[in-house]
Amino acid sequence: MSLTTVHTVADLRATVANWRAEGLRVALVPTMGALHDGHISLTHLAREHADRVIVSIFVNPTQFAPNEDFGAYPRTLPADQKLLDDAGVELCFTPSVEEMYPDGFATKVSVDGAMTNVLCGAARPGHFDGVAQVVTKLLLQALPDCAIFGQKDYQQLMVIRRFSMDLNIPVEIIGAKILREDDGLAMSSRNRYLTPDERAIAPTLNKVLGDITAKAANGAELGPLLAKGREDILAAGFDPIDYLEVRDADTLELISDTVTKPARIFVAARLGKARLIDNHAIEPA
Repeated sequence: MSLTTVHTVADLRATVANWRAEGLRVALVPTMGALHDGHISLTHLAREHADRVIVSIFVNPTQFAPNEDFGAYPRTLPADQKLLDDAGVELCFTPSVEEMYPDGFATKVSVDGAMTNVLCGAARPGHFDGVAQVVTKLLLQALPDCAIFGQKDYQQLMVIRRFSMDLNIPVEIIGAKILREDDGLAMSSRNRYLTPDERAIAPTLNKVLGDITAKAANGAELGPLLAKGREDILAAGFDPIDYLEVRDADTLELISDTVTKPARIFVAARLGKARLIDNHAIEPA
């Protein structure tokens, strides 16, 4: 079955209704396009859980602040469609801004508390309101059995799980492991912003996280580890660092001394035009 592309909610729902009539399970992979192997790995995981796979491609304006890269965000739809077709995806949903936010649109979805006011939520005010809004719409538009999100955006995954549970949205939210380049850099559409020199520097983030993770898992004090990590990241050429923090893997509460329960270390830092994020799981020994 070759890839079909639809642009309206009505056509999306008609396709899903036909699949439902055949008794088929449906998975959704929401994206903003500029697809890479990391996205394709999400479609492979989706295939393990469903008979039909939908990939949405929509650069969502409500999750970008006025000074962020909404206008510059890479849009590569023909290449994206080729990748999806080669991966065996059945349906690509590419709505316009007007389809998603028609005249008179007046509804917001927000998640309060520690899930959204730390890490990227602190660095990008309003970002997760935009994420919650668009993902809620996509889940209700497609009503899949499951939806797949990458763990590179771990905070986003936790926010989506929270509001999906709170709002009783009947979709299983599945997290997919981070896919990395051979040198350890987490795959990201924004890696395209890096110059060749910056691209050579970028894997420093993964290396620093790996070093801290190994020591923190064995009980080392986090303060000195994080201070050294910040020094190493800045020395490599990143500036500024939005955050380098260790937080509880379930609640995202800050951990400041030693790791005694499952945790994640998170980083966001700017390198040239790119703002790169990454995280590692810390399992205490």
